[in-house]
Amino acid sequence: MKKLLLLSSCALLFFGSCKQSAKSTDLNADSLAIKAINDSSLTQYLSVIAADSLEGRKPFTNGETKTINYLKNQFGKLGLQPGNGNSFFQEVPMVEIRSIPEDKMVLKGKTASLTLNYLTDFVAGTRRVQDEVSISNSPLVFAGYGIVAPEYGWNDYANLNVKGKTVVVLINDPGFADSTLFKGKNMTYYGRWTYKFEEAARQGATGIIIVHDTEPAAYPWTVVRSGWSKSKLTLQSGDNGMSRAIVEGWITLDKAKKLFALDGKSFDQLALIARKKGFKAVDLNITTSLKVKNTIKKSVTYNVLAKIPGDKRKEEAIIYSAHWDHLGIGEKVQGDSIYNGAVDNATGVAALFEIASAFKKLPKVAGRTILFISYTGEEQGLLGSEYYAKHPVFPLSKTVANINMDMMGIAGKTKDVVVYGFGQSELEDYAAEAAKKQGRVIVPDPVPSSGLYYRSDHFNLAKVGVPSLFTGSGVDNIKEGREWGLKQVADFTKFRYHSPQDNFDAKTWDLSGIVEDVRMLFDMGYRISNEVSYPKWKNGSEFKSIREKK
Repeated sequence: MKKLLLLSSCALLFFGSCKQSAKSTDLNADSLAIKAINDSSLTQYLSVIAADSLEGRKPFTNGETKTINYLKNQFGKLGLQPGNGNSFFQEVPMVEIRSIPEDKMVLKGKTASLTLNYLTDFVAGTRRVQDEVSISNSPLVFAGYGIVAPEYGWNDYANLNVKGKTVVVLINDPGFADSTLFKGKNMTYYGRWTYKFEEAARQGATGIIIVHDTEPAAYPWTVVRSGWSKSKLTLQSGDNGMSRAIVEGWITLDKAKKLFALDGKSFDQLALIARKKGFKAVDLNITTSLKVKNTIKKSVTYNVLAKIPGDKRKEEAIIYSAHWDHLGIGEKVQGDSIYNGAVDNATGVAALFEIASAFKKLPKVAGRTILFISYTGEEQGLLGSEYYAKHPVFPLSKTVANINMDMMGIAGKTKDVVVYGFGQSELEDYAAEAAKKQGRVIVPDPVPSSGLYYRSDHFNLAKVGVPSLFTGSGVDNIKEGREWGLKQVADFTKFRYHSPQDNFDAKTWDLSGIVEDVRMLFDMGYRISNEVSYPKWKNGSEFKSIREKK
């Protein structure tokens, strides 16, 4: 989920107050959804989208061609219109960079050195579109969390000149360790790895190394390793990525501790100090050199868009989104090298089809246009949605809401529905009412430190002001209880997330939970489609002021 996206509760997944309609409707959205949304059709979709024949659905591959053509044809069979003029596709210009760093990275201290092995101890790459990049004897500096956040009174780069230097930073944000800082355990965007790289570039750093730690990252080193052992995608830019740091990478926690010890320093002690306001960056008296060779390919990949035009307010759109891409073919694990991404995110794409089918079965079209978008490049850092947010087919001011589906639940029905980024918008109120009809309640993310609200495609719509909802199936399983449900999340994250073991299994998957979730999301979208007012961001949301400027 783009990427690396963590998942914690995401894997189980997946699992002002609402306004009254200007004109009440006689239609019962629940009953219509029940007829159109069911486990039989979900199974049919999943068996295709998560099949080996789609080769892991990676952009720029034959797997992409097969996938997007299947999506186009399926939307057409359901009776939807092209969503981008006369086309079901939106071209997204990207660059594919296959970075091959030297097998070993040598860190030199005053009296000793440390050698790191590629993939085992570190990963590294570049976003610069060059055949080869290198850093030579770059001094390392520990920059805490690598965050500049004026609204929280935080600046890890204060009075620090990092030009020519490589910064070493912690994952997540200070709130993970101290609940009085930032949003406490609820990760902010400042905790994301993507932000760390962006900020280091803004500061002019030559390189950046993030220290991996499983708990604050919310995923194990194997996820980092699998993601960085393959080619990476980035949107084409006018400067060919030259504004980015020369080298971006990660290091394991164990090796980070040894790195700090090279200079006679304690990683654990400095990490504690970094949690306090007023932290000052620390020079490590260590240098590093690394050469990275790249294979570069410029091309286009595709978002897939389909729509059902509205009635009275057809110029206004509600977006349902789910990324189609995954990781392709890569490192073999347990004899399998195809990363099918069944949960991540064949489930979301199947849900798009189910909701589209439900809307098409309405005896009267919805008031607003329903736009279905299946994004490319989510696993590479939410790239398809980033491009769409910059090149929308409906004006953002006329985009009423975004309901995103990523990693739907496969463990059966739950008593609850998880809302990521709890408290952000009035869309939660619509979700709560739809869930109540099913005898369920909405709850905050049980693992808020994972920051899942900032890790899927809806985030790019939120950043431009569109109220955006991202829910997951609850963890309080009706048959087995909450603790069992939490264990399913943990097991998926540890053993199957971003691995070839994320496969569809019709015999063991219990799709009853997805069915309920999809019906709920259809219900709330149907209601919003027939209202006059727009859902709003709630007070305290960092996106509220953006919408108000539209």
